[in-house]
Amino acid sequence: MKLVSTLPERAGFLHAIPLFDLFALLLVFILLGPSFVTFSGVRVEMPMSRYQVERDPNAAVITITQGDPAVIWLERQRVTEADMIRQLAERREKSAAVPTVYIRSDSEIPASYERMVAEAALQQGFRVYLLGRPMKSEELK
Repeated sequence: MKLVSTLPERAGFLHAIPLFDLFALLLVFILLGPSFVTFSGVRVEMPMSRYQVERDPNAAVITITQGDPAVIWLERQRVTEADMIRQLAERREKSAAVPTVYIRSDSEIPASYERMVAEAALQQGFRVYLLGRPMKSEELK
């Protein structure tokens, strides 16, 4: 018995099936890819606050995270207290107006340490704001 193929010599749709698989795979990577990306930065659990400040685009952001001793971040760079004071002084010399510093600190950071960092910025001539997480409407009552 001789087997005879009923397909034409060039079955075009059979060659297109791997392309459909490729496009489906690319579509999955394009749509789901960003959800697997971790964003860099410093994670801080800030205390609640009922006040909000408008963001100054030229402000320096100091973040204080937990550690032993607490860790200071200036513009997402880990710095020591002396480096922070030096970098703030350099920044102050470059600016003609009164510059601003936002201090974000973890809720577990002692107020005395937060105050020490704020006083260091105040001594350099900065306007200092302590940032907190906004309160929900049910917490305001």
